[in-house]
Amino acid sequence: MACNIKHNNQQQRFETLVDDLLCVIDYELHDLSLSLTHVQVPKPLEGRGIAGELTRAALDWARTENYRVIPVCPYVKAWLGRRPDYQDLVS
Repeated sequence: MACNIKHNNQQQRFETLVDDLLCVIDYELHDLSLSLTHVQVPKPLEGRGIAGELTRAALDWARTENYRVIPVCPYVKAWLGRRPDYQDLVS
C-alpha cells in the first residue's frame, strides 16, 4: 500500500491519513541518535502494511540525516529484525 507519508518536524513524527484516520510513528531526537518510540495505526487499518511504511520512512530519513537509531517501540524492533539492510542504523 502506497501512503502519502509526511514528516511533521514540529510534533516529531511521521504521519499519514488513510481513510480519514491518522497513522503515526513518533520519535525523539538525542544529539546524533533518533529513538523510534511508538507506532500507532488504528485497528480498522491494521494488516495493511501502514506501520511498515511509516517505519521505513522514518528509517530512511534517519539514514539521510546520519542519525543512529534506537528502536524503543516493539514493532520497530521486530521490523528491524526482519530487515538486514537497515541494521547499520541501529545504535
